[in-house]
Amino acid sequence: MVLCFFFLQYSLKAQEESETGFDFKYDHYSLIVKDLEKTGKFYKNILKLKEIPHPSATSGFRWFVIHGNSQLHLIGKDSVPMKHNKSVHLCLATQKLDEFIAHLEEKNVPYSDWPGKPNAVTLRADGVRQIYVQDPENNWVEINTAVH
Repeated sequence: MVLCFFFLQYSLKAQEESETGFDFKYDHYSLIVKDLEKTGKFYKNILKLKEIPHPSATSGFRWFVIHGNSQLHLIGKDSVPMKHNKSVHLCLATQKLDEFIAHLEEKNVPYSDWPGKPNAVTLRADGVRQIYVQDPENNWVEINTAVH
């Protein structure tokens, strides 16, 4: 009977682990940029992300906290051969989308909906509202109202 109980416990634990995978947490998103200063100012002043120091490098990088331990890493490079497709984007969620849109308009930062209509908001089928902005190097950033 005891052996049967331990086998059942082991089986349930193994099933739970296989269903939950590796318990990944989002760590960071990296962007290669040419103008580290200008692009860093966008993430700091427009998106209002908190800048944190790189753990070892004194130049060539700018790191920002997104939420908790999730980060955005900007990496400065002289050449960045890349096509900027809207499907490749950083996405940040906020319940203050209207306040953020007012902030963008105050700073004269253009935004659009998914199809690209200026100053418009997409309403997804799941009820989430979303807009898209581009940083100074044309990397796409989605801002939406998803709840996590």
